[in-house]
Amino acid sequence: MVKKNDHMITDVFISGGGLAGLIAAQAFAESGFSVICAEPNQPVTKRGSKGADLRTTAFLQPAQQFLEQIGLWGALADHAMPLEKMRIVDAGGAQAPATVRKQKDFDAHDVSERPFGWNVPNWFARKVLTAALETNPQVTFLTGRSSTGYFSRDAEARITLSTGEKVRAALVLAADGRNSPLRKAAGISVTTRRFGQKALAFAVTHPIPHENISTEIHRSGGPFTLVPLPDYQGMPSSAVVWMETGPEAARLMALPDEAFEDALNTRSCGLLGPLKLASQRTLWPIISQIAERLSAQRLALIAEAAHVVPPIGAQGLNMSLADIQTLCTLAQAHPESLGSQDMLAAYHRARIGDIRTRVAGISLLNQASMADPQMLRDLRARGLDTLHGIAPVRRALMHLGLGAKNQS
Repeated sequence: MVKKNDHMITDVFISGGGLAGLIAAQAFAESGFSVICAEPNQPVTKRGSKGADLRTTAFLQPAQQFLEQIGLWGALADHAMPLEKMRIVDAGGAQAPATVRKQKDFDAHDVSERPFGWNVPNWFARKVLTAALETNPQVTFLTGRSSTGYFSRDAEARITLSTGEKVRAALVLAADGRNSPLRKAAGISVTTRRFGQKALAFAVTHPIPHENISTEIHRSGGPFTLVPLPDYQGMPSSAVVWMETGPEAARLMALPDEAFEDALNTRSCGLLGPLKLASQRTLWPIISQIAERLSAQRLALIAEAAHVVPPIGAQGLNMSLADIQTLCTLAQAHPESLGSQDMLAAYHRARIGDIRTRVAGISLLNQASMADPQMLRDLRARGLDTLHGIAPVRRALMHLGLGAKNQS
């Protein structure tokens, strides 16, 4: 970064310092570009701190390889739990007893010698990524600043920050979330689908080891997912994402710990034994959303500014890393054209088909997971049998989940 006429000048400006924004900053810096990343909030990097993101991310094989390429995986690896199997459980409907009707395991070793992915708590990933940027001479990481103004021309974009500071950049990345101010400033519309759901996210301990299996239990309201974590205070531990209708999620959120644990153990069908809360609870809205287009003049949308999906199948941040990797590849191929119309048109073409397919598919899976009528629940159970029982279908589904691209 250099300063000229009261402007900070950089190759790449990133609005938003969430996980995607931080990874994008590191990736472009490793590609030889100067980067400024602006984040409105101070990153929360301790598990027990107020505002800590207690969700986890399963970095699937392509994402893990990309993080290794840009020098980030080494610091994450010691806190990452391998996901050897995905277990899908059908447990009936809300009014039925909480019992396992169908259980099928999708084993990573059917398609690969490596795990499906590696699960990392979001608060820890943010800690590692923030530390990496602080020591990277190519990156200027500005906290307490949001993007309040955006103006583009053929040669560059100009951004005004909430502090009054001004930035000039060849390429601007909107990594500023599902309500992206930069996307709105560029006049890019979105299509949003609301499911009437919210997700509770928290950590638990349990007496039965998880054996590196991610377990997704389907009943009415949405899936209940147990994702492996490292042991906590000498006990096996998992992260939980519990999706329910909005009113039911609010009711659960308001329960005292003891009553919440009773509900938690009913919903988990006792698969890992009695679950005990091991963190605070957080609540997140569930939607799917897709931007009409992925770019404007000198601007690329990435991550939740471009696409939002329910937390099913570990697709969200992995789609975001595919956005970042695609942009970096295009920038490395023609660094003199960074942020050009041709580069951004190529980015849109490369990503939009895969994004549309995954948003539609995950939305459909979520709708199926919410089913309460007996007939729909029976269809869901038979569908699970079919997907698992036909080996080529099962392997194709796992390859797609790992990030095999849709050909469009």
